[in-house]
Amino acid sequence: MCRNIKPLFNFEPPASGNEMHDAALQFVRKISGYTHPSKANETAFYAAVDDVEKVVRRLLKELETDAPKRDREVLIARAREKAKLRYARAGA
Repeated sequence: MCRNIKPLFNFEPPASGNEMHDAALQFVRKISGYTHPSKANETAFYAAVDDVEKVVRRLLKELETDAPKRDREVLIARAREKAKLRYARAGA
């Protein structure tokens, strides 16, 4: 649905509060169509962000897996390599 929302489950270190909040904010922005809500919609918008963030926290706490924890730095390095190759081809 939205490229800016990244997986947050099963990472070492675990997802931070800021990451969960940012994902909730991005989700509500996408659903509402607002980047910044009007004054009339501000209360509902930020209440929805808070509600989504609570659900995200509960979900991440309750999910279980036997898979080993993923390393963020390794995934970031892979994504950079992939982007380097993709954009090198686009510029050729």
